Amino acid sequence: MQSSFFPAATTPLKLANLAMLVLFPVAWFAPLIRAALLPIFGMDEISVITGLQSLWKTDAALALVVTFLAVFAPFAKTLGLALIHFGLLSPKTLPALNIMGKLAMADVFLIALYIVIVKGAGYVTIEAAWGLYLFTACIAASLWISVVTAKHLKAAGIAGT
Repeated sequence: MQSSFFPAATTPLKLANLAMLVLFPVAWFAPLIRAALLPIFGMDEISVITGLQSLWKTDAALALVVTFLAVFAPFAKTLGLALIHFGLLSPKTLPALNIMGKLAMADVFLIALYIVIVKGAGYVTIEAAWGLYLFTACIAASLWISVVTAKHLKAAGIAGT
């Protein structure tokens, strides 16, 4: 394999994708929402990780699916794109990575999280926290990086894109 799939002009794309390898784990531990049973009680912060911990306690099958969709799929896709950018993985794998990206749906995680919250409370106050914005931005940036990567590969005439 060649290591020159991407010209020097695409270095910002490579760096943005590498940043996702750091930002995704930060987003997993960042507070997505703050929830409380009643407004007079303190608000509990819920992150991807704490939400998954709750899911594992209540519904292991759902937790397994959500763990794959919210953690493994986006990280594997980002890692795969990095390998393509540095010529360590064939561009022919891009369609498979795009499927992986479609599986990396933050809304699936959020729906499951709301199910856990609603199961445990009759009246819940919910506020969005900064981690929700970071997690959403990571998913959106990953999708954008995939699209731009595919365009660069197509422009370079590399097969399999």
